[in-house]
Amino acid sequence: MDQADEKELIIRAKDGEDEAFTILFQHHYPFVYQYVLKLTLNPDLTEDLVQETMLKAYVSLHQFQGNAKFSTWLISIASRLFIDHQRRKKRENRKTQAAGEEALRKMKWKSALHGHEWSEYLELFAALEPEFRMPILLRHYYGFTYPEVANMLKIKEGTVKSRVHHGLKKIRKEWGQ
Repeated sequence: MDQADEKELIIRAKDGEDEAFTILFQHHYPFVYQYVLKLTLNPDLTEDLVQETMLKAYVSLHQFQGNAKFSTWLISIASRLFIDHQRRKKRENRKTQAAGEEALRKMKWKSALHGHEWSEYLELFAALEPEFRMPILLRHYYGFTYPEVANMLKIKEGTVKSRVHHGLKKIRKEWGQ
């Protein structure tokens, strides 16, 4: 599609002709998709962000002034949406981390209140990522077999064994053993 055709389609789309926007959408979708995929490295997230980009472009088409290429305008929309997504994700991670730290403080306080010792082992265990903590807890605290743990967590038995091994290895390393 040459620039003259694209400009004509943009004018028609701005005038409310959905078919013109559909042609623009179909022409630019693969380019925007590839760009966003390289940003996210996640096909599902890419699909969501590209759809949101195209929707935003459709709703905001009257704001496109034509100073840059239409593809450049779409890329700027997609980039801002990706940055916003990353910021939201970062905020959510901070909230989750803060909630985890608060829960850990409460557990320590309740443990001390009931006269139980909060050992350094528990501290190291609490610092493990949940994907390591869950299999260790189910296997070594509750006594479930590896196949049972694998079934509960919907992962392969070898993955359970690996996570238990690596989680305990991390604790031992931190403990200095």
